[in-house]
Amino acid sequence: MGQAAAAPGAVGLGEAEPTPAGADGAWPGGVAPHGGGQGEWLQGYPGGYPVAESDRLSRFVARLHARTPRWVVPLAALGCVGAGIGYTLISDPTRSAPDALPSCLLKLTTGLDCPGCGGTRALWYVLHADLPAAARHHFLFVFALPFLAYFFIAWAGKQAFGWRLPELRVGPKAVGVFLAAWLAFSVARNLPWYPFTTLYV
Repeated sequence: MGQAAAAPGAVGLGEAEPTPAGADGAWPGGVAPHGGGQGEWLQGYPGGYPVAESDRLSRFVARLHARTPRWVVPLAALGCVGAGIGYTLISDPTRSAPDALPSCLLKLTTGLDCPGCGGTRALWYVLHADLPAAARHHFLFVFALPFLAYFFIAWAGKQAFGWRLPELRVGPKAVGVFLAAWLAFSVARNLPWYPFTTLYV
């Protein structure tokens, strides 16, 4: 029986790969045939993907970003932080009922403290310079608060005024240790034995 004819463009065993037919080393039409080597494919490629034309919304956002002063974003972030602090001072979470809105859904339905329970009260006590009471309600929040404040000041100062404050480098290991401690704290505060019951809020 005769051998079947090879498919067009196929390279047989022991045969050399095809080479560009053009004098300048480019494939006809800019496309290499199947089986061409990487070098030949890159030589004949037409120079990159076409860039899609941006729509009106994208152009508007780009112009807005280019024209916006660099201090606007830090100022907006500072406004959000100020709004949160103002709400904490006005609402006085230390005197509100356990089911007062906004309430923790986990605690409302199960009676268990969630990982963030007590954070608002801890902030209220920090703002009133009562650190022991703040730590009693959420120790890890009080521990992390100075670092969060410094990160915010360093970022906002750099964005708005070009400040170059010393950078605090927090690696993945430190983040992992903090998250593990937060998880252990969240479990321990719900245990029904002393001294864990003193952590329950």
